[in-house]
Amino acid sequence: MSPSELHPSANLGALCTSAHCEQGQGDRVAFHWVDASFQATPYTFSELDEQSNRFAQVLTTLGLKPGDRCFTYLPKAPEQFFALLGALKAQVVVCALFSNFGDEALLDRLGDAEAKVLLTKKSLAKKIARIRPQLPALRYVLLVDADEHVSDDVLSYPALMRQAVPHFDVSPTPPETPSVLHYTSGSTGKPKGVLHLHRARQMIETTARAVLGLQPDDVYWCTADQGWVTGVSYGVLAPWLLGVTQVHYAGAYDAAAWMRLIEQLKITVWYTAPTALRMLMREEPELFGQFDRSRLRHIFSIGEPLNPEVVHWGRRVLERDIYDTWFQTETGAIMVANRPGLELRPGSMGQPVPGIEAIVLDEETLEPQPPGQRGHLCLRAGWPSMFQTYLNRPDSYQSKFRNGYYFTGDTAYRDPEGFFWFTGRSDDVINTAGHLISPFEIESALIELDSVVESGVVGAPDELIFEKVVAFIVLKTDVTPSPELELKIRIHVSNRVSSIATPQEMVFVPALPKNKSGKILRRMLRARYLGEDVGDTSTLEET
Repeated sequence: MSPSELHPSANLGALCTSAHCEQGQGDRVAFHWVDASFQATPYTFSELDEQSNRFAQVLTTLGLKPGDRCFTYLPKAPEQFFALLGALKAQVVVCALFSNFGDEALLDRLGDAEAKVLLTKKSLAKKIARIRPQLPALRYVLLVDADEHVSDDVLSYPALMRQAVPHFDVSPTPPETPSVLHYTSGSTGKPKGVLHLHRARQMIETTARAVLGLQPDDVYWCTADQGWVTGVSYGVLAPWLLGVTQVHYAGAYDAAAWMRLIEQLKITVWYTAPTALRMLMREEPELFGQFDRSRLRHIFSIGEPLNPEVVHWGRRVLERDIYDTWFQTETGAIMVANRPGLELRPGSMGQPVPGIEAIVLDEETLEPQPPGQRGHLCLRAGWPSMFQTYLNRPDSYQSKFRNGYYFTGDTAYRDPEGFFWFTGRSDDVINTAGHLISPFEIESALIELDSVVESGVVGAPDELIFEKVVAFIVLKTDVTPSPELELKIRIHVSNRVSSIATPQEMVFVPALPKNKSGKILRRMLRARYLGEDVGDTSTLEET
């Protein structure tokens, strides 16, 4: 039983810090902070507890009450973790924003949530200053790199933290207390605020053990930014609920640096995104042999379906299985997953985790589908980490539930042995000549080709066959598009998927649009192809 399970408080912030200190684990390293120049600084659970206590006191001193909203707008930094956990201790709802958000994305989120406090840095505060007149609820902007207060409402975070004491009495926190807010990226509408509760602890902790297999002596690395649900649920809460040491790295993607990190800090469990893994696939295999990966026990993936070829590459080059996992911003924790001890079927989502009932329902009748038949992927409502609402959008929230099930918006099928297979978003499936085709199946076939790095497949209107298959393809740098290459691609897809799935049109591009979790934005590809509005681009990954 972990210290968090023994602790009387249900408060996520206290369970991640104070609970371990009270069990005599305060001197354990909570995280290694590795800056962009590769300088590593360890922080103990006592330091994490004290710093988050100070921030909780700062918020209460500034007048915030339980249920008020505090946002962070920072690149990866230790202050991010102190603020997230401190806000939770104060029962203030906390939301982390991506540091490259622009004015409109910031205004949408800060305005919708009526944020009262924002933690940021000087270089980013310029954007806030431009939109602040439109944010009447925003009382204070706190600057992590200002030594002194700038004005009555633009304050120095270091000064406030020096004045605060390292102790904070966490009030009893009922499980239904709001905790974390995440915003989903919209398509043509505004992003929606997904509100979670402190009760999520149970599901996050269960999956950290049952899926990720985290153990007390592990060193864990999750590459996700805290602006994403994965970066909070599994890059902050999951390891610290279990008292596990984790690594946070401020540097950008660099294959050699990543491998060096795994070697030097003796990382045992690694959670990353398919995009990152596909980028690693571009590297020369000899690179990976230069680094010691003997302590690395497990690799997990999240963000979008993991192509089978990535699994095969992992076994061949990294000599490790890569386990795909599936969850959503709304689910708060892993729902369906491959994991050690379960047969790994490359391309499969795996099986539901303990306590989760997943089902595939017919798209029209909403009746359960037999094995092998595609339909809506749904979850029996009521799991501990289920979101409470879409902020200010109760109708949108209610529309996600029917007959006791949460409709994920994804489509899938279940095989006879109970493994689930992702086929696409409900609005991604291509209907060509009456045949329903999964873009993911075509994309997986395409990246099997040596000349192809990545692909994104969409359907486009066609007068004859209703929708045609359009493939956006990123080629290796030494490969040039040609009619011969297109023929080779068509033959390969026809043989691997079906002749119906063969792309009618190929568009060769230098990169694919993705969000910050690495998910390919097919709706953006389709909009660009059709010359339509691409919708909300605030979570678009910079390339």
